[in-house]
Amino acid sequence: MNILLHICCGPCTIYPLKVLRSAGHDILGLFYNPNIHPYAEYQRRLDTLKTYAREESLELLIAKGYPVERYFRGVAYKEEDRCGHCYAERLRYAFSEAQERGMDALTTTLLYSRYQKHDLIVAIAESLSAEYGIPFFYHDFREGWQEGIRLSKERAMYRQNYCGCIYSERERFCKD
Repeated sequence: MNILLHICCGPCTIYPLKVLRSAGHDILGLFYNPNIHPYAEYQRRLDTLKTYAREESLELLIAKGYPVERYFRGVAYKEEDRCGHCYAERLRYAFSEAQERGMDALTTTLLYSRYQKHDLIVAIAESLSAEYGIPFFYHDFREGWQEGIRLSKERAMYRQNYCGCIYSERERFCKD
């Protein structure tokens, strides 16, 4: 199958890409993450992914611009529900791209992280799959968590220490 892989960052791509390619799928990567803040962090994650994609011969689509305002408008005064908005925003864009490009299915590296709300991601992806008519390719990539970490460290990849949004950064570093 031709699968569009929504990608949050380079390190989280390692294991899902390995699994998908070993199953014989052709993968097209997509980087769309308006939640990542500040811009320097966004750019550092994107640069790391570009390097990895080049080394792995992974074709990569990169969304134009940095629509962080769109993300903030969606979560303002609803910070407790920010993850659901964030997943939906990114996956909606990804399903739209998959539909436009005639892809056979879509999946996401968000399913790799032990820190993401796995069931919520799956529910949103299944709903968008029905809406867009593009199958959601589900695989619990968390099984390769340690392998992905090991390989990203061996490659000396930049590994971020918070999810991406300013709220997750605050939760990670501000303990008062």
